[in-house]
Amino acid sequence: MNFQQLRIVRETVRQDFNLTEVANALYTSQPGVSKHIKDLEDELGIEIFVRRGKRLIGLTEPGKELVQVVDRILVDTHNLRRIADQFASRETGHFVVATTHTQARYALPKIIKWFKSDYPKVHLALHQGSPKEIADMLISGAADVGIATEGLDESLELATFPFYNWQHAIIVRRDHPLLQASGALTLEALSEYPIITYHEGFTGRAHVDKAFADAGIVPDIVLSAIDADVIKTYVELDLGIGIVASMAYDPEKDRDLALMPAPGLFPPNTTRLAVRRGTYLRSYASAFIEKVCPDVGEDAVRIALQKPNSAEA
Repeated sequence: MNFQQLRIVRETVRQDFNLTEVANALYTSQPGVSKHIKDLEDELGIEIFVRRGKRLIGLTEPGKELVQVVDRILVDTHNLRRIADQFASRETGHFVVATTHTQARYALPKIIKWFKSDYPKVHLALHQGSPKEIADMLISGAADVGIATEGLDESLELATFPFYNWQHAIIVRRDHPLLQASGALTLEALSEYPIITYHEGFTGRAHVDKAFADAGIVPDIVLSAIDADVIKTYVELDLGIGIVASMAYDPEKDRDLALMPAPGLFPPNTTRLAVRRGTYLRSYASAFIEKVCPDVGEDAVRIALQKPNSAEA
């Protein structure tokens, strides 16, 4: 039994039992992958995978239990390297943060600036992606920390902690008739105009859709984007009104636009920080989490990371 065999077993599950993709992901050959699997099955005396001809189509019952052990072994092996690195050099390392455009653009700049100032020898890489891509990066070990509003708390493999709460708001051109309307802003009033907002799965879009659906209103969403800068650009072109995260409006930079708060129109949103369970955190990673989530506490983070995947953070 060797680590390459264990990596192949784990990657086979991740790649939906496609051995060609497994070979590509691990930079090896498909015959080599098949041989490693067969050798491991022969050594253990069990079949790990269900086969249909030469194709793998699933896990056997012992295979399902074995994969959980394999995953723990590989995570702990990675943690051993982190522990060695931690004590060999406390102030150097490589730290990867995966997040969405909205968080990278509006919520994280001051925190990233602080981190680079306090840990100048740590190479920090900031990767943008969708919530699903962020979760996948955390689970695979490609990222140390993930930050997003959607998706992260849906994976049992991740421990999540609240970063901050925020609301959606409306942006319009400064000559827009909504600014002259009397009374409180309503969903009915918004639905009279074309709407530009976030793409599905990004920045609280599900809450926007739910609010209109609960009111029995079908909004005319003419454009959706993954970041607020694109939304604001097309609002300026008078293609419609925008529904954005309130923190995405900058009165200095967005001088041609007006922000209209929309309290109560849409459910509140919580942006969360996530870490894979079982991960050993180096000192600078712990400091980053404490800076982002100061109300959570080091003990709560440690306990959540130690919980098995079936537990909730």
